Amino acid sequence: MKKLSLILLAMLLSFSGFAQNSELGAMVGTSFYLGDLNPRGVFKMPRLAGGIIYRYNFTPRWALKADILFCEVAASDAVTNKKYERNLSFKSPITEISVQAELNFFKLYNERGKNFFSPYIFAGIAFFSFNPQAELNGTYYALQHLGTEGQGFEGERKYYSLCNFAIPFGIGIRFNVARYLSIGAEWGMRYTFTDYLDDVSGNYYDNKTLRDMRGDIVADLADRSEVLHQGGTQRGNSTTKDLYSFAGVTLTFKFGDMDRSCDIRTNVKRKPVSGNSRL
Repeated sequence: MKKLSLILLAMLLSFSGFAQNSELGAMVGTSFYLGDLNPRGVFKMPRLAGGIIYRYNFTPRWALKADILFCEVAASDAVTNKKYERNLSFKSPITEISVQAELNFFKLYNERGKNFFSPYIFAGIAFFSFNPQAELNGTYYALQHLGTEGQGFEGERKYYSLCNFAIPFGIGIRFNVARYLSIGAEWGMRYTFTDYLDDVSGNYYDNKTLRDMRGDIVADLADRSEVLHQGGTQRGNSTTKDLYSFAGVTLTFKFGDMDRSCDIRTNVKRKPVSGNSRL
């Protein structure tokens, strides 16, 4: 994932060096997650987020944006879900590469005397990596390969992938504060195609079997409640997928002009020649 991010970044930098109507900059803000451990808490347990943005403005209304974003998401039953008897928690780093189409509500220009701001909406496709982890006795453990819901046992689900696709969508606003400088604010959700951002999706696996076959650490991480659940009882909601969100401010620098519809050098009249001059 890191190599892919570096390749895409190099492509964006080389392209932006000669492309007209291009912007290159950064985004910094916050991130949060919605899922089994935080079903409704918008901006609960937020974490720092940031990344690199490239934008190509096809017209004053339409643009195509590509970004590489980095963040962490986290949640805890005790803080974000109020289901204390389950007592699960997690954190996960996320690296995202996405492409999005943007539609400005108003025509947006970077020329004096023309409209310099506009709200916009966006949607696209994203590819991201994640790695849920949980704390036990002061140590964080990566959960995917542990199979806390019995993944990998005969007749059970396979281990879930740590890379997946998402659909980003959201709203924002942009201001062209100078000919080659733009600032903005944006909030977007990412609907993912996985239910394992938090390592929670299906049912509890028999805790004694986990302890015998995979050890005490796996068994303790699988069921953190005071009274252990029976195997087969519900641990998460497998009918819904997880979401994560970015919100922040953007700063981009422009290459080329937004509006090329009128060349001010055309229809320029020749300055009159003085009376004694000859052509």
